[in-house]
Amino acid sequence: MFSPKLKITFLGTGTSSGVPMIACDCNVCISSDKKDNRLRSSILVESDTTTIVVDTTPDFRMQMLEAKVKKLDAVIFTHPHKDHVAGLDDIKAFNYFHQQPMKVYANEITQKALKKEFSYIFDDHKYPGVPEINLHDIQDTTFFIGDIPVTAISVWHYKMPVLGFRFGDFTYITDANRIEEQELSKIIGSKILVLNALRKEKHLSHFTLQEAIDVAKQTKVPQTYFTHISHQLGKHAEINKELPDGIQLAHDFQEIFC
Repeated sequence: MFSPKLKITFLGTGTSSGVPMIACDCNVCISSDKKDNRLRSSILVESDTTTIVVDTTPDFRMQMLEAKVKKLDAVIFTHPHKDHVAGLDDIKAFNYFHQQPMKVYANEITQKALKKEFSYIFDDHKYPGVPEINLHDIQDTTFFIGDIPVTAISVWHYKMPVLGFRFGDFTYITDANRIEEQELSKIIGSKILVLNALRKEKHLSHFTLQEAIDVAKQTKVPQTYFTHISHQLGKHAEINKELPDGIQLAHDFQEIFC
């Protein structure tokens, strides 16, 4: 399958509380290293003609301004937790400048959450100025957004089904602690993998650092970046020194190409 050259920007690489965490004075939260400052996890995926955001975090407005995003073709959601959907209202700026509804892609449980949390967007009689979206269901097939191929990968966030996505040779998975063999096979052949790695200690619904390393090695993807990182993991520079070749922590507004 043809896949265009892609530029990926990490709009945020932090967990639900972000880093620094409110009221915390641990050595990570008070670090002077900008790479230890982490907005909520999201990425921007760009080809020459198409721009996609994965998840609209509570930091979405700040992320769009910092990345200087002037054009957005679609939003695609991984799952309905607030740290991944809360910024949806701010797509109204793109409605205004593009003069068209935003394409939004989500699975059934995320669509239900969006309709509940943002009921005013879906009202039959809308108040002027509310966001306008065209909601699309994500099926278990490869589909295209513009010229970018998208393959959904089903993973588990404890008992919640969450979607990861493969965009050509690039795969993005966040908020997971288990990937079944059938879905793991969809990652094989990627050139770059992004995977969540919350902390070193065991967690109910996220991969630990070692678990994420093990998954990365299992897939044999040449380059892996970790995201959805907690202040409990440690300082960016120190943890990076511990990681195997071909694996490193991502940081906010880092750009990679695939």
